Amino acid sequence: MKSYYTDTCIYLNLWAKEVDEKGNKLWEFAKDFFEKVESEDSIIYYSGFLLKELMFLLSTEGYLQKRDLFDSSPNFKKVALSKEEYVVAKKISRENIEISFYDVIHMLLAKKTNSVLVTRDRLLIQFAKNYLVMAKKPEEL
Repeated sequence: MKSYYTDTCIYLNLWAKEVDEKGNKLWEFAKDFFEKVESEDSIIYYSGFLLKELMFLLSTEGYLQKRDLFDSSPNFKKVALSKEEYVVAKKISRENIEISFYDVIHMLLAKKTNSVLVTRDRLLIQFAKNYLVMAKKPEEL
């Protein structure tokens, strides 16, 4: 069974129907990815950190509407960092200021679950390679 850890930006691509500067419908790539996961009966891992990011970026009402996705689908499974992994994330984040603490957490959780990290963040994709984490854009999967 395939597994993925999907970065916050992919959910936002879908829900905000985002289009990039070249006219590519990022939301369609995200939609196709989520449909593929469902049809393959694959797993998408998420964390409390991802939910916290979404809560910050969406309105309260928007967040509560979208939050149901994680609870209602059998394809979504919650994962958490251990205290030791949290300390490692802090250390990596301090040593690499060009990448956010949350992105480090997403990368470490993808590694922990042996999942593909799904993101649009080019820097995170490159950074993940240093930690032997496969990271791809939705349209590459």
